[in-house]
Amino acid sequence: MSTGQWMHPADGPAWFFDAGAESLDFAYTGDMGRGVPAWERLHSPHDLGAWLAEHVTTAPADEPGERDLADALILRAALTRLYIAAADGQPLAPDDIDTLNLFAATPDVPPALDGGRRQAGAGRIRAAQALSMLAREAVVNLAGRSDGRIRRCDADDCRMVYRDESRTDSRRWCSMQRCGNRAKVRAHRARSARGGGHF
Repeated sequence: MSTGQWMHPADGPAWFFDAGAESLDFAYTGDMGRGVPAWERLHSPHDLGAWLAEHVTTAPADEPGERDLADALILRAALTRLYIAAADGQPLAPDDIDTLNLFAATPDVPPALDGGRRQAGAGRIRAAQALSMLAREAVVNLAGRSDGRIRRCDADDCRMVYRDESRTDSRRWCSMQRCGNRAKVRAHRARSARGGGHF
């Protein structure tokens, strides 16, 4: 799995956001309750298939259907609520836990070593298998939420949720190119104002 995707806010340029977990990136295929319709990526089964192919598996995938899209939106809604609760230090809702566990119980994509002469099992990946991979990753992340790595961006005007995967456990911003740079500019201006200089 590879993490990160471009975000397209309604009021500014696109920027790259790495949520630190593929299941959390998947939650951000919607607006995570932020009221940003431009962030919606899953308008059709084809959109779902394209996102899963780019982010979850490089194996050939069956084209998802309407039922797969409906299932994906159910999983995404549960992931959204679970990750927000974890970031805010709130209890996880039992109904959302049940939803996540049901998706995680579906058989996922089996590992395979390249270079053999035979294809073991099905040659194409179903959307349900890819969604199961996302759910299983989320189970691991949310089970370990007490480590404090599921956080919100420090910027008061942002507060996006991410999983800190840094070695030093010191990530503070959704993105250094976005909120991190804004904070640096504000700090520089404040220092300049105290020193009587101009920015």
